[in-house]
Amino acid sequence: MGVNSAVKNQHPNNQVFDVSINIPPQGGSKCFDDDGRLKRTGTVWTASSHIITAVIGSGVLSLAWATAQLGWIAGPAVMLLFALVTYYTSTLLAACYRSDDGRRNYTYMDAVSANLGGFKVKLCGLVQYVNLFGVAIGYTIASSISMMAISRSNCFHKNGEESPCHFNSTPYMIAFGIIEIIFSQIPDFDQLWWLSIVAAVMSFTYSTIGLGLGIARVAETGNFMGSLTGISIGTVTSTQKLWRSFQALGDIAFAYSYSLILIEIQDTIRSPPSESKTMKKASLVSIAVTTLFYMLCGCMGYAAFGDMAPGNLLTGFGFYNPYWMVDIANAAIVIHLIGAYQVYCQPLFAFVEKAAIKKFPNSQFITRDIEIPTLGLRTYRLNLFRLVWRTVFVITTTVISMLLPFFNDIVGLLGALGFWPLTVYFPVEMYIKQKQIPKWSTKWVCLQILSMACLIITIAAAAGSVAGVVLDLKSYKPFN
Repeated sequence: MGVNSAVKNQHPNNQVFDVSINIPPQGGSKCFDDDGRLKRTGTVWTASSHIITAVIGSGVLSLAWATAQLGWIAGPAVMLLFALVTYYTSTLLAACYRSDDGRRNYTYMDAVSANLGGFKVKLCGLVQYVNLFGVAIGYTIASSISMMAISRSNCFHKNGEESPCHFNSTPYMIAFGIIEIIFSQIPDFDQLWWLSIVAAVMSFTYSTIGLGLGIARVAETGNFMGSLTGISIGTVTSTQKLWRSFQALGDIAFAYSYSLILIEIQDTIRSPPSESKTMKKASLVSIAVTTLFYMLCGCMGYAAFGDMAPGNLLTGFGFYNPYWMVDIANAAIVIHLIGAYQVYCQPLFAFVEKAAIKKFPNSQFITRDIEIPTLGLRTYRLNLFRLVWRTVFVITTTVISMLLPFFNDIVGLLGALGFWPLTVYFPVEMYIKQKQIPKWSTKWVCLQILSMACLIITIAAAAGSVAGVVLDLKSYKPFN
């Protein structure tokens, strides 16, 4: 009876509709999992592709700049440190997918609710969904910069490298927004697997091209640029160096941020083996691969340009030729960001739609699906509320992106705001509660030291990024 009622009430618009229906674990069957839902089919590799799609995003392109601010010692060391912290805390978070009684937590907020409860649930939801909203803005900015870079690259090739070749980013943001409105109608996370795989391939494509161009530049000049302590005083003032160093921490933190969608990714994984075991493997594979790429891209970009490393390796026009390769890399960035935008926004879409169904269960506008036949494919279920709400969301993020098109500053701010609470604080607190670690025990003290150290880094990174935004706003005119 429990399974049948779950299937009957499962709304095709949203995979998390039946979260509110408490179905006791029943051991599952050939077609259904232990919570009455259709069998999950995710593996280590699909989970890894989701993570890589989320992690190797636009953040990788700012790492040469971040390394330039910190230098040859601190730059790689900070990247490695963030990788270790992110992996460790992701294993803590993966262990919270199931509660002590075996029930599944479908979202990050569900996990916090089951383990911590109270005010912390609302705080977690606010931080998570504001951060997801911010990531959508960051990816819109990054994609428009890459589309603009293709136009500029072709302009430089046609008219020479000294040509001004100025373009307005607004039309490119609008084009990206229209594409996202279409893709945002994909109902839920499970149906995004193909888009994630394409996006993951694209991320490797442009990262490899950026790395290759950096190596070629070093080979051409015959020397490694840069210094042990980063950008020199004189090129920037001592105050600017301090703020830039803090901002670099935020850029690196953003490059590793995926904890806010980890539980949602884990909810696509089949079992046995246990979901947490599979997720830990996927996290290890993904973070190992991304860290290798980050080290190579960040270090080779710094070696190629030294103090003058551009904020965005492939759009800052450190590289002009071969122009067609720069174009391919930027096209790959745009394709990747189309997929990454959806991977990040699906949890936010699901949250709002679940809340709307719970609040207005009898509303035809919210619950009714219109079946639309498609050529050679299964019938598409159009939901009017999903169409309107997701379209409004994309339009809103696009307009805000037009008002604040500062790639490095926005990336640094997003990384800072999301890193400590979502990647460190909540996973640590949930793990302590779930494992009932005694207060003031050695393990408890070590976990609290880790959390406080990351909080200090977050505050410093946020301060540096806000200083950067304030500086940019002084000389910026919207829509120009």
